Amino acid sequence: MSHTSTVPHSVHLVGSIGLNGVEDVFSTVGPLLGRRLRRIPDGEPGPRRLWVSFQYPLLRSSPFLRPDPSGALRKTSGFPLLCLGEGVSAQDVSFGELGYAREARASYLDFVAARERGDIAAGIRFQICLPTPMSVIYAFCTARDVVAIEAAYETAMVREVEAICRHIPHRDICIQWDVCHDMIVWDGQPQDQFPLVKASRDDIAARFARICAPVPDDVELGFHLCYGDFGGKHFFDPVTARHLVDIANAIARSVRHRIAYIHLPVPLPRATDEFFTPMRDFQLAPETEIYLGLIHASDGVAGAKTRIELARQYLPKFGVATECGFARARKLDVVQRLLAIHAGVTEEP
Repeated sequence: MSHTSTVPHSVHLVGSIGLNGVEDVFSTVGPLLGRRLRRIPDGEPGPRRLWVSFQYPLLRSSPFLRPDPSGALRKTSGFPLLCLGEGVSAQDVSFGELGYAREARASYLDFVAARERGDIAAGIRFQICLPTPMSVIYAFCTARDVVAIEAAYETAMVREVEAICRHIPHRDICIQWDVCHDMIVWDGQPQDQFPLVKASRDDIAARFARICAPVPDDVELGFHLCYGDFGGKHFFDPVTARHLVDIANAIARSVRHRIAYIHLPVPLPRATDEFFTPMRDFQLAPETEIYLGLIHASDGVAGAKTRIELARQYLPKFGVATECGFARARKLDVVQRLLAIHAGVTEEP
């Protein structure tokens, strides 16, 4: 966490990083950021670079689903929306492995090797980023069937969490839920990307309680609040931090598990007093870290420092991050610039 009169000492890497592979991520960010990091993700290489699109082939291959006969397409990716197959009932739907636990287990071997080499400091955790089930199913399935499909998918995602925690030492891991499509619906601005079925704020808060229930007490738990990053842009920007603060407080109320951190975006056009003012209303446990996604490639170290000073008037303690993962739509030179900015606006504790 940062101190009220000094530069921040804490950095959060949201998830996707955009280097060539997992070993490259650990050997690069570990030495560069050192103990500024409390946890390190594997960078989400390969098909995970497109976040929940990693799950579309799995959904498309399900014998319980089919492309919607209407021909409806996902607006961003152009993928055909999916619905229940002909003659399939809600009770029929089930999913096997989703792939996240296997990816995590493989990357954990690279994490241990990097730690043994000295690239990653002792005590830093391996951060495993998982999309909320709502973020997957509400992106790719038709409104009339999302409730049935999400229920089965949520059951499968809970099994992924259980498998991760069964196979990887608890002291070494952090589970991060990526809260995107739920965040956009919660915000309430007009949008035509996601269904509004079973999407009240109470419904969304109840989902958090369910998906966090299987996380053991000695596994860290964090949340990345997100407004999307397809093509390197939000679906829309939050007008102020009001809805971000409200959903963070709802998570804190509904989730039994200790919350290690909350990450939230600070869009470049919105970095004003009006945006930051609601942050005075956080109702989080004292030990919950807050990370502000105020690092942007376009204005570098100087711009980030300006936003840090402004944010400190409303939130004395916070670490820094980008507003989302930065692999999508960003080439290697931009990735390297973003990593350098993280180092340039912080100091090791």
